[in-house]
Amino acid sequence: MIMRVCMDTQPGGANPNEDWVAGTPTLAVVLDGLSTAGLSTGCRHGVPWYVAHLGGQLVAALADPDWQLSDGLADALERVAGLHPECDLKNPGTPSATVAVLRHRDGILDHLVLADSPIVFEGPQGYSVITDLRVDDILPEMRAEVEQHETHTSEHREAVQRFVLAQRQVRNTAEGYWVAAADPEAAEHTLTGTTSRGEVHAAAVMSDGVSRLVSEYEMATWSEAFATLRAGGPRELIDTVRRVEATDPTGRRWPRYKSGDDAAVAFCQW
Repeated sequence: MIMRVCMDTQPGGANPNEDWVAGTPTLAVVLDGLSTAGLSTGCRHGVPWYVAHLGGQLVAALADPDWQLSDGLADALERVAGLHPECDLKNPGTPSATVAVLRHRDGILDHLVLADSPIVFEGPQGYSVITDLRVDDILPEMRAEVEQHETHTSEHREAVQRFVLAQRQVRNTAEGYWVAAADPEAAEHTLTGTTSRGEVHAAAVMSDGVSRLVSEYEMATWSEAFATLRAGGPRELIDTVRRVEATDPTGRRWPRYKSGDDAAVAFCQW
């Protein structure tokens, strides 16, 4: 049975989109590029370039159904690093991204998650969310400082930069959290597993720019989000997020890093 994938991605504002999404009859991939907060990365290419190349390499690697998802990610990370050796890939701020992958093979659904872009399964018993929230345990005091300020203020921008600088020091270390960057070792720290296709009615692979409608804003349930996906597709779900965010443009009700985050979703049905 073929997996039918509907997908969309939209930037959160005027800056280039740092999310990336792809779908095939057997694969759905979402990458969420990490914001640089205007800080140096040691790379001349930028986050949109990075997620586009990592996504392309990942889809190519996982075209082979015999590859483990983590092995495919490690191969893709190594290949992308090889595309720009002139850049400072040891820089702690080198372009990086979260990863969420769903693959359908022989009646089995393989999943891989690295950082906080979730995969949500709809089944006969309800909804199950697979996500990696290790980053939420890092530097809670600095996160709270960011949340004290309204977005679009100099105080907020400076607090975000301090927070990102501190995050970089523990990113992809045993004491911190893991994302896809230049080192293939990150693939060893993914959350992976399998689910019988018969246990799943539908699935959504998304960046946290979409999932926050349910998980952070609490303005919809997963049942309502999936109903929106069925009725209007990924674009309608993203538009729903934007309408909610427009009611709180300065982040007073829902403190956040940006008024609107980049959003990507792949909706999978059989």
